[in-house]
Amino acid sequence: MKILAIDVGSGTQDILLYDSDNSLENSVKMVLPSPTRIYAEKIRKHKNDLFLSGETMGGGSVNKAIQNHLKKGYRVLMTENSARTVRDDLERVKSLGIEIIPPGEKHPEISEIALQDVDLEVIRKSLQPFQVELEFDCVGVAVQDHGFNANMGDRNFRFSKIREKLDSPKLPEEFAYLNQVPEYFTRMNGVLRTLKGYEVIIMDSKFASICGATCDEFVKDLDKFIALDIGNGHTLAASFKDGRICGVFEHHTGMLTPGKLTRFIRGLAEGTLSHEQIHEDGGHGAWVKEPIHEFQCLVATGPKRSILKKTDFKVHYAAPAGDVMMSGPVGLIKAAEFLKENG
Repeated sequence: MKILAIDVGSGTQDILLYDSDNSLENSVKMVLPSPTRIYAEKIRKHKNDLFLSGETMGGGSVNKAIQNHLKKGYRVLMTENSARTVRDDLERVKSLGIEIIPPGEKHPEISEIALQDVDLEVIRKSLQPFQVELEFDCVGVAVQDHGFNANMGDRNFRFSKIREKLDSPKLPEEFAYLNQVPEYFTRMNGVLRTLKGYEVIIMDSKFASICGATCDEFVKDLDKFIALDIGNGHTLAASFKDGRICGVFEHHTGMLTPGKLTRFIRGLAEGTLSHEQIHEDGGHGAWVKEPIHEFQCLVATGPKRSILKKTDFKVHYAAPAGDVMMSGPVGLIKAAEFLKENG
């Protein structure tokens, strides 16, 4: 089976082209700037009004660039789908001064940029000089999606859905979807519309990275451990027992200190960590289905993982396929194989 796996983060997009007939380590790999950084730079270079079409994608740098463009006095027009990049609540988007236009409305007089989290044509062209054909049976994509509910904040809503999913200890690959996702995951649905006609495995980027970390050879022999993906923007920790996730917490990386991490990790293991503790500290939340108590070590991945050097925990730095930046793509490959086997 050939799988194109793309982990779309806030800093980078990590890409792996996998063929099950060859070793994982010999797969083609690329670590490139993230789409939100690329589109933000395009917006910054414009010196006139702007029409943003396309799909719902990751905000971050794009949102900052849009707001700066408005402050300079330029008009910004967006379709409904692209506007959800800024906020899912379109009334709040309008309150920023963004003009939302109906589907199909054209504005040839205004410069247009089509937003999307995945651009297969750009990847295809990037590989051509190296005589690599972009051929695959399915494409796996990881993005972070909080979900949207008009009656609940996105941090609480995100964890309400994680709690629903984690009604019993789960394999990390069980957090993946095949070809369809619930309507409230607006960013994931944007990816599916972009990749219409392809078989798509889609997964939250945090769970994809945690899933990939479990593919590290050292980790395969562990019974109890806590895996952390410490990313540029967000940190997700998951407690594991016998290969299954028993509890999680998610926070903003920039708000964490070694002391906070120590307290939260111990609470996660003991089952005493509450959603309120994380949420009131400015993080997303927590949910523990079962305590694991004593654990063998921390398994760390993500670009900001060095913060763990300032804690007293035993830490293993996971490197699936020999590369820490491939944790997300490897997790997607594991999820794809799981979904193929289990329907």
